Amino acid sequence: METTVRLNTGAQIPRIGLGVFQAPRGEETRAAVRAALELGYRHVDTARIYGNETDVGAAIRESGVPRAEVFVTTKLWNADQGYDSARRAFDASLARLGLEWIDLYLIHWPVPRLRLESWRALEEIHAEGRARAIGVSNFMPKHLRELLAVAKTVPAANQVETSPFLQQRDTRALCAEHGSWWKPTAR
Repeated sequence: METTVRLNTGAQIPRIGLGVFQAPRGEETRAAVRAALELGYRHVDTARIYGNETDVGAAIRESGVPRAEVFVTTKLWNADQGYDSARRAFDASLARLGLEWIDLYLIHWPVPRLRLESWRALEEIHAEGRARAIGVSNFMPKHLRELLAVAKTVPAANQVETSPFLQQRDTRALCAEHGSWWKPTAR
């Protein structure tokens, strides 16, 4: 099996990564990220709402692994959605991470009345080269169809929970049809 997946932007995302959801702020998270990078992980998944972007960025810098070799995903939280808010939230995440770019920036949840404006902001951020790829998380087929009807850029990924009992077949099929990678998250 290939160790990476090529996104529709050309970026290569490692298939296996370290998620830091519920990782505490501080040295424990920094140590976990440094250890993962030392062991060969090259993908770290965080989000503003997790409260640990600062620690993730610090650990990446402290690890000695070249930045270009580490794929960083972070996410736009619900309270930050809308065009102007999404742009400000991206800038704040980038500053907390202390990085020059984000590899994959996702809309965390499909917030009604705001998700399309948020997507427009993400498209601009991507066009500026500050996010190498943009995508969504927790979008189901109805949300994806609504987005695809107006999007200039097809989401590079849709991060959704999957398990043997929650396979998300319709969502996966729609993503594949439009060239988006279905990014599974196991719980």
